[in-house]
Amino acid sequence: MRDPVTGFIYPKDWVEKVTDSQSLELVEHGFAVLTASGTVLRRGFTTGTTAAAACKAAILSLSGDVSQVTVKLPCSLVADLPVTTHAGRSSCRKYAGDYPSDVTAGIEFVAEAVISENDLSLVPGTGIGRFVRDTPRYRKGAPAISEIPLACILSSMQEALRETGLTGVTVTLSIPDGECIGKKTLNPRIGIEGGISVLGSTGLVEPWDDHLEESVLSRIAAATHVVITTGRIGLRYARLLFPDSEVVLAGGKIGEALSVAKGDIILCGLPALILKYLDPHILDGTGFETVEELAASGIFLNVVDPILGAFRKKYPKIRVVLINREGKIIAESP
Repeated sequence: MRDPVTGFIYPKDWVEKVTDSQSLELVEHGFAVLTASGTVLRRGFTTGTTAAAACKAAILSLSGDVSQVTVKLPCSLVADLPVTTHAGRSSCRKYAGDYPSDVTAGIEFVAEAVISENDLSLVPGTGIGRFVRDTPRYRKGAPAISEIPLACILSSMQEALRETGLTGVTVTLSIPDGECIGKKTLNPRIGIEGGISVLGSTGLVEPWDDHLEESVLSRIAAATHVVITTGRIGLRYARLLFPDSEVVLAGGKIGEALSVAKGDIILCGLPALILKYLDPHILDGTGFETVEELAASGIFLNVVDPILGAFRKKYPKIRVVLINREGKIIAESP
């Protein structure tokens, strides 16, 4: 059985341990993951998926109330999400699956649709964070909606427009508790205030973002050539860069992952989590508040090369490869 989201082929003995056919069906269709013990963990939906469902439902409800909408996720899976609607207003709550530390679990997304002339537009409302300073990817004042979920939201709105036969709609998206919840996230540290971020490169939330299940550790321990990565972008490009290696997503738990890895190891991904692991004080004295901002500056290699060199000297079997969001290698171990 292959995971349609990550491409990982589950070992036969893992599959045979599952006694619940419905749970196994969720794994087969990508809406859950299977661990080495036979435990099935449900994936949740990202803030981007939840926003897309709310916006689509708001438009559809201009022609009549609906209780469920279908959203094509960025990973190409198709999901049905429950919604509450009435006369152009919709509500959708974020489903967290079995992700134990999701601070946004259950948060409500509200969308209000108004008919307009030959135009489709999205208006970010209250509860969606905004950047309070320029960053390498976003300008001050821009809403914290990443490109991939934004595309999902807009395509879902287009689908609703076609289904209703309308020629134009303006949708205002808001998150009533967003400002309060946003203060509990990393947003204030990275220059986002006033709410949460709308994120999600696959549309799904992995159930082990903040902890490592035994299946992840066992995959790392069993691999003869392993690449440990920290996120979805790293996972995607690490597979292209190192096609003959077992690529495993470890999230922020780099230390635990490295502790069970054997042989020659590659640590590959976006720079933030990796560099913070290598040197927690990397930003001290640089004048930058985030690693992303440092990575876009002219002093990046001057700061990073000594750190990579020292780590390689201490752990000669671990190669560090840092990439940007386009998959280009921007720094690596000497």
